[in-house]
Amino acid sequence: MLGNYVNTIAIIVGTILGLLIHKGLKEDYKDTMMQAIGLSVLFIGAATALNGLLDPESEAILFIISLVIGGVVGEMLGLDGALNRLGQFLQNRVGRGDHNVARGFVTASLIFCVGTMAIIGSLESGLRGNYDMLFAKSILDGVTSMILATTLGIGVAFSAAAVFIYQGAIIVFAGTLEPILTIQVIREISIIGGILIFAIGLNMLEIIKVRTVNLLPAVLVPILYYFIVFPLYKQIF
Repeated sequence: MLGNYVNTIAIIVGTILGLLIHKGLKEDYKDTMMQAIGLSVLFIGAATALNGLLDPESEAILFIISLVIGGVVGEMLGLDGALNRLGQFLQNRVGRGDHNVARGFVTASLIFCVGTMAIIGSLESGLRGNYDMLFAKSILDGVTSMILATTLGIGVAFSAAAVFIYQGAIIVFAGTLEPILTIQVIREISIIGGILIFAIGLNMLEIIKVRTVNLLPAVLVPILYYFIVFPLYKQIF
């Protein structure tokens, strides 16, 4: 778990540094930085999704099916509303007038959790005690959290808890998850994750309002596809 501890601490430290910078910024600078970060998030999301889609072995329409099914499930569960209530609770507790608590938490959590480094690094840590990838991810997440916190505020710090729980679960159950989180599954999850990050960028730039949280169940659909639907299809055809 050492790599996960380091990753969590890096996010918290990065957020603190970002908040210190945030205090000294004028509103015009904050607006410009928000636009810059929004554009960067768009690029990160697009690059992540395209990297997976350009793989000749990727499933051409699986991400579309996953997003539709995931969106329906997310709407039924009311995930977006639940997270907004959590954000409101945190804002009332520690926000101190910061209206970006929920957005900072969601944005940072998705960026830090949906990439391949989080999954593969956690598997390597749990199976082989190799922390190199999580250490590298810690540096990236620390810098990213600092930048995000300059505009999204303290909400970014709460993403450290999401990262710790998410990566910690993969580490603890690595032996069980290794056969499930295959290269194919991780690739498809990364494609969906990239699209969700792209949607966050759209929200940050206020181009369109996407209920990104309601789309989160989409990341589970590739697992069901490769271990239930695909084997049945091969048996029939």
